[in-house]
Amino acid sequence: MGSACCHIRQMSQYGKKFYKTVAITLNDVRNCSSDNLLLLQRKTMNLSDFGERFRGYSGITHLMDDLAEGLAQPGMIMLGGGNPAAIPEVISVFESVIDKLNKSGKLLGALANYDGPQGKTLFLETLAEFFRQQYGWEITRNNIALTHGSQSSFYILFNSFAGKSGASEKRVLIPLVPEYIGYCDVGVEEGMITSQEARIQHLEDDFFKYQVDFDNLQVDKSVGLICVSRPTNPSGNVLTDDECRQLDHIAIKQDVPLLIDNAYGTPFPNIIFNQVNPFWNENCIVCMSLSKLGLPGSRTGIVIANEDVIRFFSNMTAITSLAPAGLGAEIVNQLITDNALLPLCHDLIQPFYKRRCEQAVGLLRDAISSPGLHIHKPEGSIFLWLWFDGLKITTSELYQRLKQKGLLVVPGKYFFPGQTNASDHAESCIRMSYAQSEQDLTRGIEILAEELSACW
Repeated sequence: MGSACCHIRQMSQYGKKFYKTVAITLNDVRNCSSDNLLLLQRKTMNLSDFGERFRGYSGITHLMDDLAEGLAQPGMIMLGGGNPAAIPEVISVFESVIDKLNKSGKLLGALANYDGPQGKTLFLETLAEFFRQQYGWEITRNNIALTHGSQSSFYILFNSFAGKSGASEKRVLIPLVPEYIGYCDVGVEEGMITSQEARIQHLEDDFFKYQVDFDNLQVDKSVGLICVSRPTNPSGNVLTDDECRQLDHIAIKQDVPLLIDNAYGTPFPNIIFNQVNPFWNENCIVCMSLSKLGLPGSRTGIVIANEDVIRFFSNMTAITSLAPAGLGAEIVNQLITDNALLPLCHDLIQPFYKRRCEQAVGLLRDAISSPGLHIHKPEGSIFLWLWFDGLKITTSELYQRLKQKGLLVVPGKYFFPGQTNASDHAESCIRMSYAQSEQDLTRGIEILAEELSACW
């Protein structure tokens, strides 16, 4: 507990405010139509620094706008967004659970009542017992909090452990990029993220793999939090058990938390193709989500941490949003109670994505003959990370050309948080989802291959 208390003392000023339950209001700044331009100017003319920080257009905003725009355009092939696949067998399981909850009255209860700011108590107890049984973790419900999805978790945690802290400035260290696009702009202050480019290991059959470059990793007193995802969005990379242990050792030595984003990992949704061990201890914060389980609309995230972190986290939830949503918690609580959650993940979700991943790799190999195509070894998540070595245009330009042809992907430059300028490598890569239908996947790869042949 000493280490946990020290983490509270070393929080940023932002985090300490919420530990003491002092409110900060988030201004929701959105783009207006041209007809309302004058109104927009008047409304934003006197924004605080905080408001101005979130007025700008970010990579994650770009991604979500593309998702909304693509869904509104008939025929647009959506290989860019992070929406999970609509797996019929999984949907059937959810329908059965929702029907059961409806008949018991629990569905209406979840919709008609607030939970506490930490989340639905019964679900917290169920989760704690689940993790004790599965992994032997010594946790109780006091080690778990629910959130409005993982993105809100990162906002709270990044700004609590990094930023202004007394006379010093703390930063979030991302020890391996490319990394999740959503990390880039969650900091209240500019320059809050620093990162280390990955070491590239070349493998057979034009695969490659990113590794943490421990020889060049700089960890000093300015670091307030170390953050990784496992599996990694966008590349599908999975940190090895040894890499996790090394990062944990560094974090403990520096007396800062290690945050592991487990949105695609074990035990749920289990979209991971390597045999690795889940990782948690009192110095570690694990973030999970129900989104890739197939419930993104439930907006439910899970934070597992020491009790002091959970306490201030719950304070912040109460101040900013009163309480997390309860519907996703009710659904997954029923799945665990019925011993249906692990079979859902192991027998349906993981095999589906593994087959679809192998299919996508095969389609790419058949359609693109250039020796410049390199694919990151797919070890998990729902994406392929493609490196077009020697491409004559940037993938930002390629993205625009593909969009005109009816295909949405995401250019690589958005996945390098903490890097000042996009590197040549970043501008040579794209992220491509393989969660869409086989028809869309096949046609999307055909469009990609045609456009590459015209500009390689």
